[in-house]
Amino acid sequence: MRRLLLIALSIVALAPGLARAEDPSPEPGPVAAPQRSPAPDFFFAPPRGSFSIRGSWDVLQADSDWFGFVRQQLTLDRGDFSLFGIAGDVNFPLTPRFDLVVGADYFGQATDSEYRDFVDNRRQPIQQTTRLREGSVTGGVRYALRDRGRAVSTLAWIPTRIVPYVGGGGGFLWYNLEQYGDFVDFVDFSVFGDLLPSDGIAPTAYVQAGADIQLVKRLYVTFDARYKWAKSKLDDVVWTGFDPLDLGGVKLSTGLTVTF
Repeated sequence: MRRLLLIALSIVALAPGLARAEDPSPEPGPVAAPQRSPAPDFFFAPPRGSFSIRGSWDVLQADSDWFGFVRQQLTLDRGDFSLFGIAGDVNFPLTPRFDLVVGADYFGQATDSEYRDFVDNRRQPIQQTTRLREGSVTGGVRYALRDRGRAVSTLAWIPTRIVPYVGGGGGFLWYNLEQYGDFVDFVDFSVFGDLLPSDGIAPTAYVQAGADIQLVKRLYVTFDARYKWAKSKLDDVVWTGFDPLDLGGVKLSTGLTVTF
């Protein structure tokens, strides 16, 4: 009887441990948070286009006779007709290397001056301001000098980090020229105050070269250089006897391009 009692007590003592061993469910504990995979450095297809915004510098050639006249009479130099502004383009691929480009820009500059050889009756400088503004809308084509990327499978396309390009196109240019302040009447050498305006629209053409350099996945820094041709008629009531205003020159710009 005593032996049966000892066996029963042993079974009761071992029962909780046996139950835990037979229970298949794990004990609760901390659960690791799911880790997010980093964004892939490739595209699933080539970009459908891009747009850019750039700060720009328009260095006018300033070779027509009006520029020569004001440089001779006033304290203005060729560099005073360099304009600063903003430019932007939207590019749409036509082929793996050719793009259709639609662009616009706006420039402006105002420079103070005085007559080189004349003063007023109090021997003070005769001063005036020359302000020139210019804008254009253009369309053209651009050719990438190397592949803009490579396909590594049917679902992966890796962009090229540096893509140089060349291109060209044409469009229309608008300008507004104003000189205001004091001027000399060369008939009687009197001094008078006035505003001398002129504006017009003319066709323009350009050639370009540049490069897109990738910063991050869809963002590039762009360097662009263009030479443009443009001439527009001066207001012949205000500026009589002058040839068309030469607005040709070099445009240098840099900014950011985003692909989409």
